[in-house]
Amino acid sequence: MAEYKRVPTSRRKVLRVAACAFAALVVLGAGAACYAYFRLNGNIKSVDINARLGDARPPAATNGSFNILVLGSDSRAGANGDLAGGDTGDSARSDTAMVVHVNQDHSRAEIVSIPRDTLVARPDCTDAKGKPAPGAKRAMYNSAFEAGGAACAVKTTEQLTGLRMDHFVQVDFAGFARVVDAIGGATVTTTVVIHDKDSGLDLPAGEHHLDGTQALAFVRTRHGVGDGSDLGRIELQKQMVKSLLQQAGGTGLFSDPVKLWSIGDTVTRSITTDSALGSVNALVGLVQELKGIGPDQLGMVTLPVVTAPSDPDRVVEQQPQADQVWAALKADRALPQAVVAAQPQNPAQAAPTAAPTAAAKR
Repeated sequence: MAEYKRVPTSRRKVLRVAACAFAALVVLGAGAACYAYFRLNGNIKSVDINARLGDARPPAATNGSFNILVLGSDSRAGANGDLAGGDTGDSARSDTAMVVHVNQDHSRAEIVSIPRDTLVARPDCTDAKGKPAPGAKRAMYNSAFEAGGAACAVKTTEQLTGLRMDHFVQVDFAGFARVVDAIGGATVTTTVVIHDKDSGLDLPAGEHHLDGTQALAFVRTRHGVGDGSDLGRIELQKQMVKSLLQQAGGTGLFSDPVKLWSIGDTVTRSITTDSALGSVNALVGLVQELKGIGPDQLGMVTLPVVTAPSDPDRVVEQQPQADQVWAALKADRALPQAVVAAQPQNPAQAAPTAAPTAAAKR
């Protein structure tokens, strides 16, 4: 992925003002366009991952491929509490984690979901205020975000995978629901009844077009379908990702300025990114690079795991399969077919065939 070069702050301001002034002379309504630009830019929250982590990181690829760490935060702050219930105070963990690898010519992406209860070696980190967050030899993967925020989550993921995370995107519960509503919902098909009192999802078997709140409940559902496992929930999340890509591809964004503005405003209010993606120009550039990737150009797996010997409620990487997954991404190859073939069944699309294992219950 091309680098987004920074220019001095004063020069950036001059360039922006000049661009708006020029546009105002030749395009009717350019004032509104400039307002939109500054409004959307102001919406974006970003974290300077590079400054926090320094140079002791895996090298970036030189062939045009790149990696994005996508995290879903389980914070209950603000509107999240109304949607998800519960209270985590000021803390939050990564409820969902996906490593997205985009290949050399940006024609395909491989996505690896990391189960939140995977035991990993968490490195020493510092939080956003500079306070040390000591590492641990055995810690749940999702604790890294709680310990040191986005930078610690990236550092832990890079240590686990051996891959550089070129970019980072975070969305919370409320943000996810808003984005789904902005693109017009998501369609999913189930072959079983789903009733989950915890997530609030209640669906008969069949095809359903979900709004944002329902879609959030769908990706958080665990106890209401299948064997109640977190691994099963990840399969629902994979199904939702493909549904959202399908929906977004059919919205006619670029032929409908009103819809384009609405979605842009919603997305930029709903995410936190690394600083290299923390501008409208950078996000538009990323979308342009990914526009050829639809559901059929995605490979999706859950990181192969087994029950942790030290704790039946936790999992660890299954070897050599896990290393094969990371090696494939590092070499810019498709995910290993043996791993793809061994993936868990989507519990929403087939009745469970086995009793839950101890590891699956997490």
